[in-house]
Amino acid sequence: MSGYTILNLEDVEDAAPAFGMAPALEARFAREALGLERSGVSLQRLAPDARLPFGHRHRDQEEVYVVVAGDGRVALDDDVVDLRAWDAVRVRPETMRCFEAGSAGMSLLAFGAPFTGPDDADITPGWWAE
Repeated sequence: MSGYTILNLEDVEDAAPAFGMAPALEARFAREALGLERSGVSLQRLAPDARLPFGHRHRDQEEVYVVVAGDGRVALDDDVVDLRAWDAVRVRPETMRCFEAGSAGMSLLAFGAPFTGPDDADITPGWWAE
């Protein structure tokens, strides 16, 4: 294997349609395509005023989200925080989180480490309901 990989994240398959979340969400998980062994990265886009239909937390994986376009809010346990382009949010594994786009939509890069596999996530449908 080469010592590096270059990949355009828009070339990664959008996983959202397979889970019935399109067109409100686009989710391009690039860990395998990049050959990452110890971390993960994804490109996520939320349509205007869309909210993820679930909250999630992890057992071991810490995550960082960077808003690269648009704005919105994130619910973190009992807090709701406004976000704008280039805000970075570090989230401890055990913190429940959920994102909601503003009127222009929101694009995020998500980074997670260490790679822990699919059994690390606790997903709660409808967690952020007002």
